[in-house]
Amino acid sequence: MRILLIGAGGQLGTALSRRLPGEMMSFSSKDLDISDAGRVRQAVPAARPDLVINAAAYNFVDRAEEERERAFAANALGPRFLAEACGSLDVPLVHISSDYIFGQEAGRRTPYRESDPPGPLGDYARSKLSGEGFVQAACSRHFILRTCGLYGRATSPGKGNFVATMLRLGKERGSVSVVDDQSCTPTAAADLAGWIAELIATTQYGLYHATNSGSTTWCRLAREVFRCAGMNVDLKPITTAEFGAKAKRPPYSVLDSSKLEAAIGHRLRSWEEALAEYLKTV
Repeated sequence: MRILLIGAGGQLGTALSRRLPGEMMSFSSKDLDISDAGRVRQAVPAARPDLVINAAAYNFVDRAEEERERAFAANALGPRFLAEACGSLDVPLVHISSDYIFGQEAGRRTPYRESDPPGPLGDYARSKLSGEGFVQAACSRHFILRTCGLYGRATSPGKGNFVATMLRLGKERGSVSVVDDQSCTPTAAADLAGWIAELIATTQYGLYHATNSGSTTWCRLAREVFRCAGMNVDLKPITTAEFGAKAKRPPYSVLDSSKLEAAIGHRLRSWEEALAEYLKTV
């Protein structure tokens, strides 16, 4: 299998580079701007891929409120152009989406299934949901995976991740305030890369939720990071309102990944187990 990987320098792209089978051609986001329709129409056929994976995205949730055009260019138009190119070649496309496409059900306490109606709260979330729609419309052979709170190592500098930020702030400050009223499931990029490698070996195309199992809040995640790392940090739980972010976040965005488990034939390990393994490597 000849795979074209886009966004190869990010956390997921780096993990995929280590897990994917066969021959691979990799583009960083700088190598290929997927929001450039003409460039995509040239690059994808020229690569002669059997499969395309889009791990590129605009992930600055707060900045998206001011940079809406940039967010939609990367997260909606880019996937559209890739999907159109893949559709014309009859090549499968793997596209990564986000738990943030949910959020309007304030009282929600049961994990979202793929069939649940979306309810994005901000421009980042709306751009990701638009990208899903374009992929579904233009490329019938697609795998769309919604995930949450990715953390891992990246070969190129970028946004970073929550776990690395907590380790840095805990060391620098000794005291950290973290939101404790948003429920989600952080996910190891290495685990997601492995699930993708398993999924593309099938022809079970469609929309999937893909996170480690269980759920937590960002504050409880930070507490587990410090515990596993053996760090004595004064951790202060705060509310979303106290944090005061520019963009709204889902109060509950836990995803039900049972459809993915059925497709690849095994359970997805817990976020605690994945985190503990990751922290042994950093």
